[in-house]
Amino acid sequence: MNPFSLSIAELETRARSIRRRIIVLNAESPAGGHTGADLSQVELLTALYFRILNCSPQLKDSDERDIYIQSKGHAVGGYYCVLAEAGFIPVEWLSTYQHADSHLPGHPVKHKTPGIELNTGALGHGLPVAVGIALAAKRSNSKRRVFVVTGDGELAEGSNWEAALVAAHYQLDNLFIINDKNNLQLAGSTKEILNTDPLDEKWKAFGLEVTACNGNDMADVVATLEGLQPGGKPHVVIAHTTKGAGISFIQGRPEWHHRVPKGEEIELALEELKDE
Repeated sequence: MNPFSLSIAELETRARSIRRRIIVLNAESPAGGHTGADLSQVELLTALYFRILNCSPQLKDSDERDIYIQSKGHAVGGYYCVLAEAGFIPVEWLSTYQHADSHLPGHPVKHKTPGIELNTGALGHGLPVAVGIALAAKRSNSKRRVFVVTGDGELAEGSNWEAALVAAHYQLDNLFIINDKNNLQLAGSTKEILNTDPLDEKWKAFGLEVTACNGNDMADVVATLEGLQPGGKPHVVIAHTTKGAGISFIQGRPEWHHRVPKGEEIELALEELKDE
């Protein structure tokens, strides 16, 4: 059971707080950040950590805890902000993001950051490991669930599709793949760089159950995740998101893949994120 179990309104308030933290964290980083990717996943991670996951700082070593894997490791800045809000790490650590000897490096590192389950960054690794964890849970009769967030550009990596075949073969209905489909990657549009559409038909052809939602609409995200039930197949949620969601001058712009707010942009972004 999730220790927070927040309402939709409370989740939306938490998501605004997390977005504010993302803006400040990236602005203060000496090595830049991935602002667009951090922002697109906010509703997904907020719903998971504050309503869905059976996971908390107190349960971080429990054999029955749910596992979350951030496969799109470059979006770790936003993930750190969620972990700070949920109490896994001190909020004060956020100001050290990517500084020398920080607990918060530019990609997730398990031995450096409490709450991180897997080192990621090289794309295409998170889902295969998640499949292995889900298979181990099945074979040990554990009630553990395994959630993994992937990017849509990341799905160009063939290791994801090999993992999907294995997941379907072993009927891993304790595995939940959430695809942050924001349609942009480092160099531009995913459709122009390597088109993976139609994603729903591809996942289904590999034997997975597929659902879609508006990944930046909290109510839709929660209803979709809570509606997933065991049925002998792994689950894929295609979460249609906007890169940089929540900030008018950032969202939908590919240059914000690896750009951070500076000067006036910081204040403008924070002004847009004031509590309603």
